[in-house]
Amino acid sequence: MRESSGEPAAVTRRRLFGITAGTAATLVAADAPAPALAGSPTVAGTPAVTSAGASAREVTSLDAEGAWRRLAGGNHRFVTGHQTHPHESLRWRESLVEGQHPFAVVLGCADSRVPPELVFDHGLGDLFTIRSAGEVLDNSVLGSVEYAVEHLGVPLVVVLGHAKCGAVSATIDVVRGRGQVSGDVSVLVRSIEPAVLATPPDGDEARFLAAAVDNQAKRVASLMLERSVTIRTAVAHHGVKVVAASYQLDTGAVTRLT
Repeated sequence: MRESSGEPAAVTRRRLFGITAGTAATLVAADAPAPALAGSPTVAGTPAVTSAGASAREVTSLDAEGAWRRLAGGNHRFVTGHQTHPHESLRWRESLVEGQHPFAVVLGCADSRVPPELVFDHGLGDLFTIRSAGEVLDNSVLGSVEYAVEHLGVPLVVVLGHAKCGAVSATIDVVRGRGQVSGDVSVLVRSIEPAVLATPPDGDEARFLAAAVDNQAKRVASLMLERSVTIRTAVAHHGVKVVAASYQLDTGAVTRLT
């Protein structure tokens, strides 16, 4: 999944996103692992990892499930108020100048209440973060995910929806004839509408919104595979996983949906 040498387009993309030879060696020595949280329970049914920090070599050697466990461990620290804020030191920041080695892609909503690095208690260079309202998947978003998977070798892609998503709520209003949108916001609504229409009716408005939010995250995860040969190939032959998850605003907990 790494680009081969001698391919001009790939070299250009490497420089654009900051990958150079020898970066991993620099990162290994840049930040020592943080102490483990003793007796950390599970988050959404997934065992928490034992260390908040790790060397770049350890992180980039993770498989998809290992990457998820690392995210789950960070989210547990966030939920319980035991954040370690790893990889924020001056030394670590300087070590990233020559390149990046993220262990997961997070496609999340642009909502200011759901910053992935805080929700998962990770730091600089850990997550390849892409954000759009309602996790809408346009060509630029899809291309960004493809880049991370194919050229950075990221093993896990997480589509992260969240409770009380304004973009999904607005789409519900439009679908039900209770509101209208203008400008390019209509593009977002049209993209989210299939998820709303596929959600079973429910007289409880809050429950319906929550179900539609989950459906949107799961739909976007499926669309990635449908629309991208690069991602399908990575999933089929290279152990990459694309999963959907949902974040609760009140508790801070992330639940894996697929």
